[in-house]
Amino acid sequence: MAPFFSVVIPLYNKEKYIQATIESVLNQTFLDFEIIVVNDGSTDNSQIILKSFENTKIKIYTIKNHGVSYARNYGIEKASGQYIALFDADDFWYENHLSEFKKLINCFPDAGLYCNNYNIYYKKNIKRKTVFNFNYNNSCLLVNDFFSASIIDSVAWTSATAFSKEKFMSIGGFDTNFINGQDTDLWIRFALQYSVCFNPNITASYNKFIDKSLSKNENNKLRYELVNKFKKEEKDNASLKLFMDINRYSVALRSKIHNQSEIYKKLKKEIDFSNLNYKQKLLLYLPKHLIVPIRKLQQFLIKNNIFFTAYS
Repeated sequence: MAPFFSVVIPLYNKEKYIQATIESVLNQTFLDFEIIVVNDGSTDNSQIILKSFENTKIKIYTIKNHGVSYARNYGIEKASGQYIALFDADDFWYENHLSEFKKLINCFPDAGLYCNNYNIYYKKNIKRKTVFNFNYNNSCLLVNDFFSASIIDSVAWTSATAFSKEKFMSIGGFDTNFINGQDTDLWIRFALQYSVCFNPNITASYNKFIDKSLSKNENNKLRYELVNKFKKEEKDNASLKLFMDINRYSVALRSKIHNQSEIYKKLKKEIDFSNLNYKQKLLLYLPKHLIVPIRKLQQFLIKNNIFFTAYS
């Protein structure tokens, strides 16, 4: 009998974290799942650690390194579960993660994207709760406007999302052209076509501090392509335009810091500045020699459990 969930884990050189990741899945209170690990050409001891688990729930596929989008698509193709729960090999689930997804699916069986709440760890012992741009209480709910809701923290984060394999395939899966931002691209396509629902219970932790995290690749040319991929849809969707302008702001700032002035100038022309707050407008116009120390100050404050952001 097919499991309810297939947990898909792309793996590339995460020997320090993969054991805790697998254990956090095996410790779930909801047990109707399989684990699909796609070893994307790891060159460290990740595979050895994987093979130390003697559990029939775990299926390991080893492929040549093609990147995380390809690995996730490959794992989902091999999955036999009705629903897919994504999990990156350097993040962590609490034991209620899959049971809370099951509850959310029971509440909204026709939804496209299922999102659990999560914590963000900036250092091993320094975390903050997510901040979303919509009101919610303790109940599962449909998110009326995913794009507006996600302009501070994203309602959908890779290791805290689930969806049916059928609906994933219907929107074309992960775009393998993107080496970063591929998850954001997928959430946009889900939200344009299907309803998105949210469970406010915190069930996972995003370990933002880990070196070589999938989200830390620096390629602003590809980021530029991503933030302009949905130009046609933006014309008739003000919330999507807002969401994409916030992302354009982020890429523009990255481009300025990395001396990519051509990308910075193009993005600045494409942003509707009414979609930015005063802090974002100020940072966008500040010279690089002032932005860099501000970012260093932000990192110092984070180490002291003080958080400030230009997104709110």
